Amino acid sequence: MSTAFDTPTSANPHPAAPDLKWVNSFAGLGADFYTELAPSPLPSPYWVGRNRALARELGLHDQWLESAETLAALTGNQPLAGSRPLASVYAGHQFGVWAGQLGDGRAILLGELETPRGPQEIQLKGAGKTPYSRMGDGRAVLRSSIREFLCSEAMHGLGIATTRALCVTGSDAAVRREEIETAAVVTRTAPSFIRFGHFEHFSYRNKPAQLKALADYVIARFYPDCREARQPYAALLQAVSERTAHMMAAWQAVGFCHGVMNTDNMSILGLTIDYGPFQFLDAFDPGHICNHSDDHGRYAYNKQPNMAYWNLFCLGQALLPLIENQEDALAALESYKTVFPQALQARMRAKLGLPDEHESDGQLIESTFRLLASNKVDYTIFWRRLCGFTAQSGHEPVRDLFFDLESFNAWALQYSERLAPVDIAQKADLMLKSNPKYVLRNHLGEEAIQAAKLKDFSQVDTLLTLLQAPFDEHPGQDSFAGFPPDWASSIAISCSS
Repeated sequence: MSTAFDTPTSANPHPAAPDLKWVNSFAGLGADFYTELAPSPLPSPYWVGRNRALARELGLHDQWLESAETLAALTGNQPLAGSRPLASVYAGHQFGVWAGQLGDGRAILLGELETPRGPQEIQLKGAGKTPYSRMGDGRAVLRSSIREFLCSEAMHGLGIATTRALCVTGSDAAVRREEIETAAVVTRTAPSFIRFGHFEHFSYRNKPAQLKALADYVIARFYPDCREARQPYAALLQAVSERTAHMMAAWQAVGFCHGVMNTDNMSILGLTIDYGPFQFLDAFDPGHICNHSDDHGRYAYNKQPNMAYWNLFCLGQALLPLIENQEDALAALESYKTVFPQALQARMRAKLGLPDEHESDGQLIESTFRLLASNKVDYTIFWRRLCGFTAQSGHEPVRDLFFDLESFNAWALQYSERLAPVDIAQKADLMLKSNPKYVLRNHLGEEAIQAAKLKDFSQVDTLLTLLQAPFDEHPGQDSFAGFPPDWASSIAISCSS
């Protein structure tokens, strides 16, 4: 019999029909952790975007992502044999306030698929109401689904830990938000979608057996080294803290703003998860707030590292019944304070083309950030142009970005002195691999969304290609790497999706 990992034969012409190799290990935790239910169908679905590169990484042949059967299955209109659809329960702190029980309000986990990359959970986001939808309709709209589809792949292309999206399907079914929009479903993948909030749910409800079962499951599946530690649950907290620190350093270095860093949006695997009101910086503003629902700027760009630690502290509190000793928990959290600055400085040295560490690098990095902020310089374009800067030449394209030339010249002298002993070829190679030419700016996403509303998905496809290889030149596509238009600053992104 053919499987989804084989080439289809004439005896089996429908590549969506064969059995997929499901594991469904999360379902093995028991009914306290989820509610089993089927997705809700949508009428007349159509393809919006397909990530063929990811499909191949998962071992799925190209035809599988072309068929009508797959379209129906990944819209939630028909089951995939062997899957076990469920919505998980979790809790969380939202904008610093305990929100109590939350859960998958519009996401349905189909199960875990065996792939060449190891087991991968397959989840449909926007697949209808669940017991955790609260006042919501369980749906996602086209605009937010396209943004998540493109941005998760953009982050992967940048080398940043993230969930990924296999496809987006659409339907003309009406969905009411601030205005009437149309429905869409994102099929997203990750080794696990478990969040800090899963642990908070059982801890706050005083369910130690379930809390322990969840922690043991996560350790066994994803952090097996922790089992050998003196205190396995403190070791788990430390491992999560360190992964989160590396993720945050990557966000800050590339100028990524998440916008809604609630504990229910924090991955236990240190993955970027739940793309809502995100943004890549245009003009560099350390206090930039990308989420128009964030009235007090809790998740501004420059506050993200501290908010990640705050969330980890909440995770530590949730795990305390298992760790037992508060000192062990605090010691585990301290690793974040060590790893984050080290990881960020390493990334910034690479962006500056500095292969070796020098005691003055911290000062140079800080002066670079201050200069960018005082001149409101475009973040991505600055770093890409800087790739051509040497101690002797290449200053003009970078200088043209600044209005305060005196400050720029002083900084350029400092930078040139640091570059003097560095091999030019080595520096250029390091910088071109560290400073992307293409990021998913808000206006690019908006243009693709407006075209998609007219059933033109070509810009979605083009952006996907560019964002999968953001450090490459892509001849003929420079318009996607230019300055944002004036109207881009008026784009309002909120939690509504």
